Formats: sequence, C-alpha cells, structure tokens
Amino acid sequence: MAVGIFDSGLGGLTVLDAVTKRLPEVPFVYFGDNAHAPYGVRTADDIFNLTCAATERLWEEGCDLVILACNTASAAALKRMQETWVPPEKRVLGVFVPLIEALTERQWGDNSPPREVAVKHVALFATPATVASRAFQRELAYRAIGVDVEAQPCGGVVDAIEQGDEILAEALVRSHVEALKRRMPHPEAAILGCTHYPLMDKVFQEALGQGVKVYSQANLVAESLGDYLTRRPQFRGLGTQSKFLTTGDPRSVSDRATQFLRKRVVFEAA
Repeated sequence: MAVGIFDSGLGGLTVLDAVTKRLPEVPFVYFGDNAHAPYGVRTADDIFNLTCAATERLWEEGCDLVILACNTASAAALKRMQETWVPPEKRVLGVFVPLIEALTERQWGDNSPPREVAVKHVALFATPATVASRAFQRELAYRAIGVDVEAQPCGGVVDAIEQGDEILAEALVRSHVEALKRRMPHPEAAILGCTHYPLMDKVFQEALGQGVKVYSQANLVAESLGDYLTRRPQFRGLGTQSKFLTTGDPRSVSDRATQFLRKRVVFEAA
C-alpha cells in the first residue's frame, strides 16, 4: 500500500515530511533524481522523459499512485503524462491542485464557471521552467477571473539549497522578491511554486512583508492526499515498505537529506 513521492532532488522531502505526519500508517517510497537535478533549466521533453522514467521506477516498488512533488515536473510534464502515457490502473498527480484549491477557496471537483475571488494580485515564485510553462496561470484561469499573476523565475535558488548554501539561497530569495516587487509592488498573496522553497519560507515572508499571505505546498498537499486516499483507497498500491531511492550518490544524497530534514535519512541507489 505504498505511495510514491517523486522530486528532481531534495525539495520533495518537504512534502514527504508533511504527508508522513498526516498519514503515519502509509508507507512512502521517495525517489530523488539527483543525478539530473535541477529540472528547472531543462527542456519540456527532457523533463517529460526523466519524470516518466522515475515514475516507472516507483511503479516497480508497488506504488500505483505517484505524487510529483516537483512543480517543474507538474508544470512541464504532468498533463502530457496523464493524457498520453499513464495507464488506467495507475495515477500520477501533481502539486498545483491543492494550491489552487486554497487560493480560490473552491474544490477541484467544482466545475462551475470561473468566478471572482478575494485575492486579486498574486506573486508566483518558481523555477524558470515552471514559469515558462504558464501551467499555474492556465489552471487558475479555469477557476477564477480577475486575478493578476506576476511570475518570478528564481534562478539559482534550488542549486543553492541542494548544495546546502543557506547564505546564498537567502540572498537570492531576497533579490528575486525585490525584482518581482518592482513589477508588482503590492501583492496580496505569494505562491512558493517549488517544493524546495518552504525551507526559505521565513525569508520570503520577511522580504514580502507581513501583509502578504504566503502559500506553501507541503501541508496543503498532505491534506489533499489524505482526502484522495479516503475516496480512492484502491490507489494505495501494493508496496509495503518505506524507502528512499536516488539516481545520485547515495552517501552524498543521504548526508544532504539528513541536513535538509534535520533527521537521519538513508538513501539507496535507484
């Protein structure tokens, strides 16, 4: 009954930590494609092929449901995967859905026409590939009208976090927030559109100001997954054991993941 969690690197561990706390009885298999990270600077075809390969590996572990805990993969590959590649007995879900549900205050199953919502000015911080895909704006437009989204590609932030350079990551975050605020001086809400960014959520909040509501994904995804498995328990899969897999060097990735989560994590070769 294992569920797969995929990310290009370590960012998805923020989601894994939240879903593990929300669903302690469910084993999770985490797959980090560290050898090919970051995805945010890759082409859409490259992201699609790498994400499909990782998903197949998680299926081998008995994970009939795979969560793409990677905004870049969710933005650049998920729709194509669902329409052309995922077999009927499997499910692959992304991380935009819970964010948009929270932002628009409507459930994903609500197929009524788009309507006005309380928030009018939204800042989106994401990788260059996620920003280029415009997937967030497209999904939001299905459900809400009159929302101005200003997107800021946050080059370098994921690399700095993956390398454990918090000083550089913090400086880059502040620089990207300043760049966005030159174009949108008074955002009402900010979306941290990368699963690495919750580790910098306090820096984002400080740079944006306390009047801006910052939406971070991990807890929203955890609640959404709990609801999904309650409604569709058949997708808990056949796996029985939690584990951590990586395409990178297991020892190095384990050390960085342990630093990342502040608890011991042991990866094995995928």
